Amino acid sequence: MSRHVAIVTDSTAYLPPAALREHRITAVPLTVVLDGRAFAEGTEISARSLADALRRHRPVTTSRPSPETFADAYREVARAGADGIVSLHLSAEFSGTYDAAVLAAREAPVPVRVVDTGMVAMALGFCALSAAETAAAGGSVDEAVAAAEKRAENTSAFFYVDTLDHLRRGGRIGAAQALLGSALAVKPLLELADGAIGMLEKVRTASRAIARLEELAVNRAGSAPVDVAVHHLAAAERAEQLAARLRERVPGLAELHVSEVGAVIGAHTGPGLLGAVVSPR
Repeated sequence: MSRHVAIVTDSTAYLPPAALREHRITAVPLTVVLDGRAFAEGTEISARSLADALRRHRPVTTSRPSPETFADAYREVARAGADGIVSLHLSAEFSGTYDAAVLAAREAPVPVRVVDTGMVAMALGFCALSAAETAAAGGSVDEAVAAAEKRAENTSAFFYVDTLDHLRRGGRIGAAQALLGSALAVKPLLELADGAIGMLEKVRTASRAIARLEELAVNRAGSAPVDVAVHHLAAAERAEQLAARLRERVPGLAELHVSEVGAVIGAHTGPGLLGAVVSPR
């Protein structure tokens, strides 16, 4: 029997393909513009291509999916048997994706609840997984939304970046601060809070910053059941090392996902990004 509540999210959830298939989640891609050409994030441009472009200081921009793209997704899941849709998206602070989904929802063939989770990356992905699990168990649209919102409320995300330059270009910090940080070899630690990524701490070396990122994740996880995601951009070895340490140090670890981010996060952070998302169950 077809599930009656379908879950839609967007490509910035960075959910592994296997998780999308297993939980029957539809991910609508954002658009990445590189050298004047538009690509669908996660499908038409690789993380390696993105990292190379950023290293060469080539302009990389992103744009929301069109309302028609969302409308197509809603029609498709409705045809597959859904009589209600929960559409969960990255923070409206980062993108107009939420607004595009709202416009499309007005014309959808079945009721659609569009939610600005205030999250991004697997902080958004875990919200989608919770909603999908609730829906698969027979939950209503309202119950799936409540599950996603509860997950968002309890989820934390921390990020390390190699340089402040990309944050400066994205308007996250001032040029003087970025120049001073580079001169002092300051390595920033960032946190997702109130729907935006902001400065949490500044550490003097990369090794200390990554160790501090690990401590933040371990402390946030505590001993209760928790899911964790490790993100990176062109830093697979760092990510695997961090994941291995978290497997050893988080006693309540349920699931651990490792994935590479796309352009929406990567354009602001640059290659070398390492992130940890901690999401209590």
